Amino acid sequence: MKRQKLMTWILTAMVAAICAVGAMIKVPIPFVSTAALDSAPAFLGVVFLPPVLAGTAGMLGHFITALTAGFPFGPLHLIIAVEMFIVVWVFGVMHKKDMHIWKWPIAFVLNGIIAPVPFYFLISPAFFWGALISICTATALNLVIVAIGMPVLRKVFVRKEGSVS
Repeated sequence: MKRQKLMTWILTAMVAAICAVGAMIKVPIPFVSTAALDSAPAFLGVVFLPPVLAGTAGMLGHFITALTAGFPFGPLHLIIAVEMFIVVWVFGVMHKKDMHIWKWPIAFVLNGIIAPVPFYFLISPAFFWGALISICTATALNLVIVAIGMPVLRKVFVRKEGSVS
């Protein structure tokens, strides 16, 4: 295995592990017990990982969050994990294409508002509206952490030619 490929897999595993640590830090908001700081490391991973691998780390981070909360939504967590993959992947693609202004509101809307929509139909409208504020709060908190940490990581992962991978 080439050194660069091995380094990418190791970094992906490290981001997933940090997502697991973030999964243990629950956001104390009512109604949704699985809101945690699990997605911040995956969003930060887009600085040095391909979007697909950062999304995979985010998906694994959600599974660990659900596990530590006792899987309150049962198999519906698979839907949430896939949504987390998509949100981080879109954020990563936008980051790689230098869409630095638009990636923030898009990530917030996708994760905080669009992602809970299936539960409007699968669980109930009351659940959707009750969870919306909690999920938006957790999403905003994760994105603020990313906004603070991303400039530091970009400086750390600057290549010799002066561009971030």
